[in-house]
Amino acid sequence: MRQVTIVGAGALGSHLALFLRNVDCRLMLIDHDRVLAKNVKAQFHTKMGIGRFKVEALRAAFQGMFHLKVDVRPLKLIEGNVEVLLDSADLVIDCTDNIQAREIIQRHCLSAPLPCLHCCLSGDGDFARLVWTEEFDADAEPELGQETCEDGEGLPFYVQAAALAAQVTQLYLNKYVKQCWQATPFSVIRLA
Repeated sequence: MRQVTIVGAGALGSHLALFLRNVDCRLMLIDHDRVLAKNVKAQFHTKMGIGRFKVEALRAAFQGMFHLKVDVRPLKLIEGNVEVLLDSADLVIDCTDNIQAREIIQRHCLSAPLPCLHCCLSGDGDFARLVWTEEFDADAEPELGQETCEDGEGLPFYVQAAALAAQVTQLYLNKYVKQCWQATPFSVIRLA
């Protein structure tokens, strides 16, 4: 069975995992952050998960709600562990929110080589890009360490972007077709 590894279990990654729950693959989730009360408004996390690692909270939710086993690694992806964390994947999906992680993932996936879809939200959460690694240019958040997508106001758009990422993922897994998209709350444009 193919393994899909999602790096980042926040607004995009948590909802993307939800939408991939019926896909015939083994899901691996990687994230070192813990669920905070503010995350519940914009991410697929519940109050029961507050204080737990995001990936462990998702694993419990998936087991309880869908009786689905999800592999998790509550670790920060860095240069020193990227090979160990990603090389078992058949597809990597980058849902991180910072340039350092995006660049580490891109460099590794290009050199490995591993197919990688980068799913990014702008800092204010009103623009999304879904781009395959060979076409991807990592961009920095406007302010280093800026929090993104923390309020629930943009939740419908975050879910829309995650659903689009799930469709792109399914198309790749079923037909090995790579599509790139950009979206705002009121438009979706295919780039390639």
